[in-house]
Amino acid sequence: MKLYSILILDKQLSKARILASSFDLSSFGYFQRSSVQEFMNFTAGTISERTASGQRQSIESEHNVAHVYAHPRGFYGVIMSDKEYPSRVAFSLLNKILDEFLVKFPSDRLNPPLHYPELASYLAKYQDPKQADNIMRVQNELDETTAILHKTIESVLERGEKLDSLVDRSEALSSQSKMFYKTAKKTNSCCVVM
Repeated sequence: MKLYSILILDKQLSKARILASSFDLSSFGYFQRSSVQEFMNFTAGTISERTASGQRQSIESEHNVAHVYAHPRGFYGVIMSDKEYPSRVAFSLLNKILDEFLVKFPSDRLNPPLHYPELASYLAKYQDPKQADNIMRVQNELDETTAILHKTIESVLERGEKLDSLVDRSEALSSQSKMFYKTAKKTNSCCVVM
């Protein structure tokens, strides 16, 4: 699971413009990074222009997904990730980022590019969605607990099988000792010891 970029855009005369962005292109080759970033900027702009206000959508392309949320106030959040990244986490992050962005930057002070360092910290924090998202963290803990319980139940069942085996052996030993006692009594009864 990998997040590649977070972008915030607005639309002026049906043309999208990037207000703030942050990228993590370390998984791409050094010479590819500028063209990958340019492609992500173009894709984010195109998707934003085609997304209606208040709508969320995810667009897949080969091994990547672009998640876009069009805020009702005319701002767009776009996250580029790989296909494994959970869309629920991406959209909750977009909600959070756009709400904070609108508080920090009123509409009258928008001269791009805006200095919004929180995008870089969100990009780093949400690389592992299980740690950043509470529901995924709880689900991960439940999965770990379930695995531990399965191991515990298996070991208890194995012990139960061993206990059944011991009971069977002790019953067999008990019956053999009774037979030995009877045989010894018969053997000793025929001979008198002086």
